[in-house]
Amino acid sequence: MAAAFSLAELPSWAFDKEDPTDDLQFYAEARLVTHIDDGAIAALTQFYRTALPAGGALCDFMSSWVSHLPEEVGYAEVIGHGMNAEELAANPRLTRWFVQDLNADPCSPLARASLDAAMICVGVQYLEDPIPVLADIARTLKPGAPLIVSFSNRCFPTKAVAVWLRLNDAGHAALVQLYLEAAGLANIEIHTLSDGSRCDPMYAVVGRR
Repeated sequence: MAAAFSLAELPSWAFDKEDPTDDLQFYAEARLVTHIDDGAIAALTQFYRTALPAGGALCDFMSSWVSHLPEEVGYAEVIGHGMNAEELAANPRLTRWFVQDLNADPCSPLARASLDAAMICVGVQYLEDPIPVLADIARTLKPGAPLIVSFSNRCFPTKAVAVWLRLNDAGHAALVQLYLEAAGLANIEIHTLSDGSRCDPMYAVVGRR
């Protein structure tokens, strides 16, 4: 699907936020809740079941206390990144984790070409300068490895960037596609995991290094 707009056409305020205060301060209190409903979680888990390589090394970027991975599938390593240490420590699927504000520093400590897959679940809307972040994630992927960016219509509106709040679901998918293209990822696919008729809508945009 070709986007109806380009990143160059976005207005100067596109990545502004209603709440511009320090993100680490906003996320300082642990939120041990899920931000999408059970049906959307099940749809994402089913997608992960087929899209993520069993036995591979994964990183769940912008993670929390759950990663929505299929329980019956084993992975060599599941690294977690997030903004709250208590949430990450409570995630039973993570083998190790680190806290980092990607809006302040887009470069993770992970080695180049060390991951078989990476994920961002319901977090991309908070990135103020998404291209450097996604380009660095691409750096950590092995050739051909996927980055799966999933999202719904749920968010913390004061922390989501302005352009996200002004788009519908199709616009969100088109925007994420543009992000991935600009970050150097290829073979980009958009998947509707749930259309929202029975549960929260859920979409995934996948690009490969």
